Amino acid sequence: METQALELAHQVDFSFWALFLRATLTVKIVMLLLILASFWSWSIIFQRHIKYRGARKEAAQFDRAFWSGEPLDLLYKELGSSPKGYSASVFVAGMTEWERSQKSDGQLIAGVQSRVERSMDVAVLRASDDLQSGLTILATIGSIAPFIGLFGTVWGIMNAFIEIAAQQNTNLAVVAPGIAEALLATGLGLLAAIPAVIFYNKLSGDCDRIVAGYESFADEFATILSRELDS
Repeated sequence: METQALELAHQVDFSFWALFLRATLTVKIVMLLLILASFWSWSIIFQRHIKYRGARKEAAQFDRAFWSGEPLDLLYKELGSSPKGYSASVFVAGMTEWERSQKSDGQLIAGVQSRVERSMDVAVLRASDDLQSGLTILATIGSIAPFIGLFGTVWGIMNAFIEIAAQQNTNLAVVAPGIAEALLATGLGLLAAIPAVIFYNKLSGDCDRIVAGYESFADEFATILSRELDS
């Protein structure tokens, strides 16, 4: 009897597609959600990686231009009022407020230092918001995907036991397919969650370092302008 049950179990197709087709509608929906979540997380991972690489490259190019000895007024005119890079945007925000604070006689309006710093802080905040876009989604997928997969597994196992009770048969050929279908949902949940958690931590660290570079530049530029005011 046991040998016959094993032979029947070997005849059952345990491929991913076969397990998906045999699953109940609820488990199928769970699997599809997890597959979509996995693709969504990978698209965010690649997009953020490209974005951060471009931001680092732009910051390095701007630093070379800023510390090259070129007059800041000329650099400001070259960049224009709507620069593309984040570092340049922080610089332009500070220079724009600096120029707006100059009177027609060349004197500066009181409180220019604090206004310039606030303008650059706003530019840094906007850059940070743009760079962090999508990271919340990664964190959410990493947090809830295992639980969604577990829900699919619980639902699948429940239906497997209902099928066993209906057939009044507990041999391996009857039990194995239902359990395998149920466990597939948990596997897909982990497949979506693990990369999302790993790359969320990595990308969050990369983003923090990039934003810290903008904040450091804003402080250095504010110091330069402070020396100009004192002189």
